Amino acid sequence: MKDVSHENDSVETPPSALPAAPELSQLMVHLLKGVLYRDDDERLWASLLRLQARVREHSAVLLLDLVLDEAEGHAFLKSRPDPDEAQGTPRLPRLVARRPLSYPVSLMLALLRKRMAEFDAGGGDTRLVLSRDDIADGVRVFLPDGTNEARLIDQVDATITKVVDLGFLRRLKPPAGGGQDRGHYEVRRILKAFVDAQWLAEFDARLEVYRKAPSGAAGTGAHDG
Repeated sequence: MKDVSHENDSVETPPSALPAAPELSQLMVHLLKGVLYRDDDERLWASLLRLQARVREHSAVLLLDLVLDEAEGHAFLKSRPDPDEAQGTPRLPRLVARRPLSYPVSLMLALLRKRMAEFDAGGGDTRLVLSRDDIADGVRVFLPDGTNEARLIDQVDATITKVVDLGFLRRLKPPAGGGQDRGHYEVRRILKAFVDAQWLAEFDARLEVYRKAPSGAAGTGAHDG
């Protein structure tokens, strides 16, 4: 009897047993770029809920942790704390960079987080929407007396743009026939994940520091995705 070689033989894998590589890759790429919101992509969100164990496993290789909040409907990757260098462990490069925040940005985030806490306590809608004037009024209290109104608006607009870039505000489209809409913004609920309860408990002390700080002074906060 002739020997039969099976080197080139293949066994079909049932479709149900195939790894969800493309789906997992899409999830990882999206999360490495930024926050995944349930409302923005419900299909991808459903994939995350189904594959979250594998996402956590792959993220761990990159020294990242998956932060998933099903109630609020958002997820993002966060860098793990630096290892204890006292034990001789070398500092590893951070895949998700920390961004020092300026005084105006730190102040605006503090005010927005305070407004969100008050809004949630009211038990109403889950979407907090503020106009540019609302935001400017909150900032105005902490600027030096006699600040020029035009300068204030320019500073508020510039700061809002940075906060939008950070992902904590989303500019809403003006309503049809709404005339001259000066801008309305949704405060993204992911702000709660970055400005936590302990931070909020120290809010009054922080605002006192902001109140006494010279205009343009650097803040001490940092955004760590």
